[in-house]
Amino acid sequence: MDTINDFISAALPYTEWPMFLLLIGGGLFLVFYSKFLPYRYFGHAIAITAGKYDNDKAEGDVSSFQALSAAVAATVGLGNISGVAIAIHDGGPGVVFWIWVTALIGMCIKFYSCSLAIMFRSTDSDGKLQGGPMYYITQGLGPKAKPLALFFAVCGLFGFLGVFTANQFTETFMSVVEPNETIANFGDFNWQLGIGVVLAVVTSFVIFGGLSKIAKVASAIVPFMVLVYLVAVVVVMVLNASQIIPSLKLIITEAWNFKTVVTGGFWGLVIIGVRRAMFSNEAGLGSAPMYHGQSKTDNPIKEGLVAMLGPFIDTILVCTFTAVVIILSGAYLEDGSGIVMTLSAFETTLFGYGDILLMVIVTAFAFSTLFTYSYYGVKCLSFLTNAKIGKFYNWYFVLMIVFAAVASLDLVKNLIDLSYALMVIPNMIAVLLLAPKVNREAKKYFQRLKGEHG
Repeated sequence: MDTINDFISAALPYTEWPMFLLLIGGGLFLVFYSKFLPYRYFGHAIAITAGKYDNDKAEGDVSSFQALSAAVAATVGLGNISGVAIAIHDGGPGVVFWIWVTALIGMCIKFYSCSLAIMFRSTDSDGKLQGGPMYYITQGLGPKAKPLALFFAVCGLFGFLGVFTANQFTETFMSVVEPNETIANFGDFNWQLGIGVVLAVVTSFVIFGGLSKIAKVASAIVPFMVLVYLVAVVVVMVLNASQIIPSLKLIITEAWNFKTVVTGGFWGLVIIGVRRAMFSNEAGLGSAPMYHGQSKTDNPIKEGLVAMLGPFIDTILVCTFTAVVIILSGAYLEDGSGIVMTLSAFETTLFGYGDILLMVIVTAFAFSTLFTYSYYGVKCLSFLTNAKIGKFYNWYFVLMIVFAAVASLDLVKNLIDLSYALMVIPNMIAVLLLAPKVNREAKKYFQRLKGEHG
C-alpha cells in the first residue's frame, strides 16, 4: 500500500495546474460568458425543482427532483462532513473561503455540464437512455474527440470507487463504538476488515437491484438525514451563538494568510480549498451529468438550472455549517484528521452524545453514496465495452469497499484526488468548447418562458 501511495503522491503535483486552470479559469470564463445566468435565475431553478414546470410526456427515467436528490445524495455526504475537516486540518480555517469561491464557480460549471448531458443523450447497447461526459464529448465534439471520452471513462473506473466513504465510515465506527473495548477484542485490523465485509454485503443487495431502487432509497433517506444534520448543527450554533461571528471572521482573515504554514504556502492553501470543494460538490468532475442525463425532462436548460442548486446546497450550506462547528468547538486545533475531527467537534458541543448522532447520519450518507457511485462506474465501463460487461464493475466496486476499510486515509485521499484531477481535464475541455450551444438553447428557453408567462 505504501508503494502505491508513494507513486500516487508523486504524480499529484503534475495535475495541479491543469486542474486549477480548467476548473477555476474555465469556470470564471463560464460565469462571465453566461452573463451570470445561473445566479440570476436562482429562484426559477427552485420552482422547477419543486415540480412547477414538469412535463409528463418528457423522456427519461427519474424526475428532476429525484435526479437532484440522488446527485445531492452522492455529494452531500462524507465529502462535506469529513472532507471539510480534512481541508481545515491540512490548511487551517482559511481553506473554507476557497471552498466557497470554488462552489460559486461550480454552480456555473454544473449548469453548463448538466444542460449538455440532456442535449447530447444517446442509447447504450441495451437501448437505454444515457447521458454524461462520454456522450457529450463524442457527440458534441465529434468522433475526433473519442480519445478524450475514453480517457475520462478510464479515470472514472478509479474515481468512482466508494473508497473514501468506506474508509471514513470505518473510522467513524472504530472511534465511536470502540469495538475492541465494548464488543470483543479482535484487534483493529480484523474489526476494520469485518466492517468492510458488512458494508460490501449490504451494498451488493442494493447495487444488484439496479437504478430505480437506488433512486427510491436515496430520495427517501437523504433529505431526512440532511435535515437531522442541519438541526444538530443549528442547535450547536444556538448554544454557541457568540462564537459564530468570530469563526466566520477567522475563515476570512485566514484565507488571505500569505505566511501560512501549509506546504506550498498561500498557493497550497488555495489548491487544498479547490480540491476539497471539488470533492464536496463534484462540479467540473462530470459525475452529476451522468445522473441528470437520466432525468425526465424536455429541456436541457431546465435540467441545468436544477443541477446548479447542488453545489449551493452541499457546499455553501452544508460545508459552511460543518466548518463553523469544527472551528467554534476548537476541534481544528487537535490532531485527528477527517471524520475523527468532526466527531470530536460534535461530541464536545452536543452534551457528549453528538458523536453518536453523527454516526447515525454518517451511516445513512455512507450507504447512499456507495449506492450511487457504483452506478457511475458501471456507466464508464459500459462505455468502454458494452452494457453487459459494464455490470461487472459492481463486483470490482464491492471488493474495493473491503480494501478501503483497511487502507490508510492518505492512500484513499490521494487516489481520489488523482483520479478527480485527471477526470476534470477531458470534461472541462468539452464543457468549454460546447458552451456556445448551451447559450443558444438558454436564449430560446428564456424567450419562450417570457412568452408563456409574459
